Amino acid sequence: MGKINREDMLELTRRMTLRRNCFDRIAGAYLDEEGFVDGTFNKHFHRLSQKDQQINLDIAKAIPFSDTNVQLKEYVFGGADQRPGSIWQLLMALKECGLKNDAMLDVFYEEFGKVYRADGSYAVYFFHGSYDVPLKASDKESLWESEEVYQFLICAVCPVSGDYEPGKPECGFLFPAFKDRSSDTERVNIFQAAGNFGEAGGVEEILFSCQ
Repeated sequence: MGKINREDMLELTRRMTLRRNCFDRIAGAYLDEEGFVDGTFNKHFHRLSQKDQQINLDIAKAIPFSDTNVQLKEYVFGGADQRPGSIWQLLMALKECGLKNDAMLDVFYEEFGKVYRADGSYAVYFFHGSYDVPLKASDKESLWESEEVYQFLICAVCPVSGDYEPGKPECGFLFPAFKDRSSDTERVNIFQAAGNFGEAGGVEEILFSCQ
């Protein structure tokens, strides 16, 4: 397990505002406490109302903006974790298609519901974003030239109440990891609001144990 650079995370969150929004798509599912899917959605992010865009930006931003290396930790996908049929392979495919494949999303929701432990109904939110990473000079000033386009997924899991009203994210992840201002597909940054990593039924078990 490596360390996450807080500045990398802050650089990403600066693109998670209404004016500088880096997301193009949002998808998700509502699940009951037993892990069964009650409904799903898949929308172009910019077609949401400004109010809904802000609500969802706040959900997504909570993952990279969390307490680095306490609530948000780096995990490595080893060779065995990248085997055919793995969650890693599924996440890579979801990233490449920009969340536009509902069948693959349904597979993730089903696998997630089998493992995740919840006290009530919850929602799994997926965001697809891209960020033109600017080159930086030796004095760390931006040169405004793109070094690479970092495409990524943010997953946030929130309790829901009433008419699917989301609470604050309880867990989630950023994939691929944004490490040294670049994409690292062999790593993922996992978020646990309570910092209770390693518990059965948590995100780590879902990402590294499901086949």
